[in-house]
Amino acid sequence: MSDDTMTTVLREPPIDGSEIDTLLGALERQRRTLAWKCGELDAAGLGARLGPSSVTLGGLLKHLAQVEDEMFQVRLHGREPSAPWDAVDFEADPDWDWRSAADDSPEQLRALWGESVARSRAAVAEALTTGGTERPAHFTTADGRSPTLRYLLVVMIEEYARHVGHADLLREAIDGLVGEDPPQ
Repeated sequence: MSDDTMTTVLREPPIDGSEIDTLLGALERQRRTLAWKCGELDAAGLGARLGPSSVTLGGLLKHLAQVEDEMFQVRLHGREPSAPWDAVDFEADPDWDWRSAADDSPEQLRALWGESVARSRAAVAEALTTGGTERPAHFTTADGRSPTLRYLLVVMIEEYARHVGHADLLREAIDGLVGEDPPQ
């Protein structure tokens, strides 16, 4: 792994990079695209819906902020959830992150997501120094297995890819913004 991986956010996966540079590059590309699709919108834009779906760009930001913390703070390192997740009963209200996003300003949603991403980057960097991609997560599955950091990164790339597709459709419907990658 290159020293740059720990200190530089990769723009995209390198075509000839190491395993970790490729995984982090793919994840960062998805994060960057989500930020672009959610950027420069007011509350009405972040709250816009398509057809019968309840998915909004604001909901995507809040949901992915929660998933970032769950994956890299709670599952990878075994840490307690941070605010606001620590005060939510997700069993009683499993869609809280999606639903409650309508109560938050665009600035709050972007900050919440950005702070979660920053914590995730630090948590992944920490894990890389204590076992690399083979480092087992703190949690175990129902059958007693502990996934590796590699597996958690792939799950996060998949989570973002699915939701960036939603963001593409929503943003195009709002103001016609289309494209795969944000401008340089």
